[in-house]
Amino acid sequence: MADLSLLPIVDDDLPFVRAMLYEAAFWRGAADAPAIEEAMRQPSLAVYVDRWGRQGDRGVVARVSGKPVGAAWVRLFDEHSHGYGYVDDETPELSMAVVEDHRGRGIGRCLMAAMLAQARQDGVANVSLSVEPDNPARFLYESIGFVPEESVDGALTMVRALP
Repeated sequence: MADLSLLPIVDDDLPFVRAMLYEAAFWRGAADAPAIEEAMRQPSLAVYVDRWGRQGDRGVVARVSGKPVGAAWVRLFDEHSHGYGYVDDETPELSMAVVEDHRGRGIGRCLMAAMLAQARQDGVANVSLSVEPDNPARFLYESIGFVPEESVDGALTMVRALP
């Protein structure tokens, strides 16, 4: 995609990153999904973006012709406060989403490649994520080397080693 750019997440991107978190969490588009403001007040989701800029926070926003169309980010958690794909204190959890009308164009693969390269550069040994088994994104994750480790509350925790 010639007009695709990947830029680090800055403070001005955080509303879009929250929107992408909402997309990832409610990927089915259920009619009973809460409004985004309400969803972001849920501690289980807020943990992925609140106080962005902590040590270990890294992320990129994909833009097409300057318009944000996707985001991917990693965060370190600990056993007391973590996301759905938590493995351990040294394994950052990856989150990602692409706006619906830009899916299937390779943007997600580009976002994943950028985040895995950044994690490798940061000296990270593994990256984890959580995905529901029937989410089509699972096939992308598996195609780039994420392996299911366990099932938690109906979702798969997947891990990718970074050699």
